[in-house]
Amino acid sequence: MSLGAVIGRVTFSKLDPQLVGGRFLIVSPFTREHYQQGSETPPGLSKDPSLVVYDALGGGVGQTIGYIEGREAAQPFEKAPPIDAINAALVDEIFYNPFKP
Repeated sequence: MSLGAVIGRVTFSKLDPQLVGGRFLIVSPFTREHYQQGSETPPGLSKDPSLVVYDALGGGVGQTIGYIEGREAAQPFEKAPPIDAINAALVDEIFYNPFKP
């Protein structure tokens, strides 16, 4: 699972029937710098490319979410829909304490 900030939504005119009821979010993935800021809202976008994530949990713009990419994203569905990433968690708080030898 990876974490990212929701920066927008996508609206489709046609949708696979299995995906009705959910929505698609544009997510900017977190980098190491984002984790080091703790609960503060990360400034700006990530250097990594943003991605579109299917959401059935109700994530909104400005929230931090945990998402899964790849084949595992289609596992909650009876028949695999055409998605590459799915929202798996709504994150309330991040505790970052790196190991220092």
